[in-house]
Amino acid sequence: MEARFWFDPMCPWAWITSRWMHEVIGMRDVTVTWKVMSLAILNEGNEIPPQYAEAMAAAWGPVRVCIAAEQQFSAERPEIVGELYTALGTRLHLQSRTDFAKVIEESVAEVGLPASIAEAAGDSSLDEALRASHDEGARLVGPDAGTPIVAIPNRDGQEVGLFGPIITPAPLGEDAALLWDAFVAMVQTPGFYEIKRTRDVEPQFD
Repeated sequence: MEARFWFDPMCPWAWITSRWMHEVIGMRDVTVTWKVMSLAILNEGNEIPPQYAEAMAAAWGPVRVCIAAEQQFSAERPEIVGELYTALGTRLHLQSRTDFAKVIEESVAEVGLPASIAEAAGDSSLDEALRASHDEGARLVGPDAGTPIVAIPNRDGQEVGLFGPIITPAPLGEDAALLWDAFVAMVQTPGFYEIKRTRDVEPQFD
């Protein structure tokens, strides 16, 4: 099965779900294409607290860098976006780094990309492609959902996306595989839209 996974590197919940997705890849016959969406775009025009507004200003850099890597290197390295996401997310979430320029520079170097890709963090000319990637995911789930989005084919072969799953911590081994099987069952059930409960814990990365 082919899946597409939309993420913003800054989102801790997307990070946890992505680690579950990596676990699933080892347990089920699934391939993943990693796609970029943007919390900054999602929050445009919304009233948000000043501290969150600062985070959204910083959030443009990592997604632009991912778009630049996709545009320039995905043809020869199809896994490059996923590899870059792992490098960024490890620093942002597991190491709790906020020196964003350095995080981007180190992550780009770790996956073997040229330093020019890191410079894309300040390149607003990439925003058109970023918005197109973001909108592609949003069209699958509607305007009320955020990141992550996971999309797979339904029984008729039509791609269907769902927001989430939102989980913490990421399940491992057979638990990860069983959650994937349940996710597939939900997507492939005609008319299924939503399951939800209020979160009462913070993201757990261990």
